[in-house]
Amino acid sequence: MRLIISTSILCVALTACRNNIKEKEIVSTDTSAIKPLVVTDTVFDDSDDPAIWIDSMQPSNSMVIGTDKHKENGGLYVFNLQGKIDKKRSVTGLKRMNNVDIAYGLIINKQTVDIAVATERDKNSIRIFRLPDMQAIDNGGIPVFVNDSLRYPMGIALYKRPSDQSVFVIVGRKSGPSEGYLEQYLLTGNEKGMVTAKLIRKFGRFSGKKEIESIAVDNELGYVYYSDEQFGIRKYYADPEKGNDELAVFGQGDYKEDNEGISIYKFADGTGYILVSDQSANRFNIYPREGSKTNPNDHKRITSVLVSTNQSDGSDVTSVSLPGFKGGLFVAMSTDKTFQFYSWTSIAQKAGLREK
Repeated sequence: MRLIISTSILCVALTACRNNIKEKEIVSTDTSAIKPLVVTDTVFDDSDDPAIWIDSMQPSNSMVIGTDKHKENGGLYVFNLQGKIDKKRSVTGLKRMNNVDIAYGLIINKQTVDIAVATERDKNSIRIFRLPDMQAIDNGGIPVFVNDSLRYPMGIALYKRPSDQSVFVIVGRKSGPSEGYLEQYLLTGNEKGMVTAKLIRKFGRFSGKKEIESIAVDNELGYVYYSDEQFGIRKYYADPEKGNDELAVFGQGDYKEDNEGISIYKFADGTGYILVSDQSANRFNIYPREGSKTNPNDHKRITSVLVSTNQSDGSDVTSVSLPGFKGGLFVAMSTDKTFQFYSWTSIAQKAGLREK
C-alpha cells in the first residue's frame, strides 16, 4: 500500500510541513494501521454514519450518535465516550437511518436547543431530535424532495450562519439530476417546541458516476463539501445568499474506488484538515482546510493515514479535547456494526500533522 507522508521530522509549523510535502513525496514502508482507543458496542444491523455532540458544561458526558440502516429496525444509537450504548436515549424502529449531523443553539420557543438531524431514507424524510435527551421534535418526520421522483435522502449536514444564527439543513439523495442535486432547508422552531423546515434552494452538480452521500459543512469558513463518489469532492458556499457557483472539485485520482465520509478538523486560526474516507483502501486522505497560500479553494492532498476500520463510510471529528482523547476525537464507521474512536494526537503523530 502506498502512503504519502511528510518528508521531514514532525512539523510543528503547519505551513512548513506543507511546503516540504510539495517539494517531494516519499513512499512509506510503514503499512501499519492506527489502532482505535475505543470500539463501540455493535448496532442491530448496519452501522453507517456518526456525529459527535460535546457537552460544554461537562465534557465527560459528551456522546456519539451513530446510525443503523436496517429497513425496519433502523436507529440512532447513542454511545458514551467508552463506546457503550445508552439504551434509554437510543431510538430504534426507524426506516433505514442513513446519515446524521448536529447543530448547537437552534432557537425554539425563545430557548436555545442543540439538535441531531438524520435522514430516514425509506420514509423520504428527515428526523430531528433534541439533545441530549433525544426527544423527537419533528412531528414524526419532515418530507424532503417532495416534488421529485428521485428521492431516498441519504447525506445530511447542518449549517449555522454566523451572522444571524439561522440553522439550515443540506440534504443529498440516492440519485438525482446533474444540476440541483442537493436541497437546503431553513429550520425554524415554533411555540409548541417543534421544528419545521422551509425549502430555500436546490444546488450542486452530480457526475452521474455513482451517488452522493457524505456531506460536511465548515460553519466558520462558510463552505459545504460533498463526495461525488468516484468523481471527486465538490465545494460550494454553505450560505444560500452567496450563490450556487461551484468553488472547487478536488481529490480526483486520489482514491482506490469511492471517496466517502468527510469530516473537518478545525484550528481557531481558520486552518485545519479535511479528512475524506478512501473507503476501499481503509484509509483517510487529508487535505488543507484553508486551501493554499494563494487560493482558498486549492485543496491538494497533504497525506493519507491508514486506519483500522473496514470500508469506512461515515466519519466525524472534533478538535475539542475530551476525556481520553487528547487533541480531539475522530470517529469512523466500520462494517462490523461498530464505530471506532481515535484520539487526534495518534492520527497527527502518525501522519506528521499539526496536533494543536
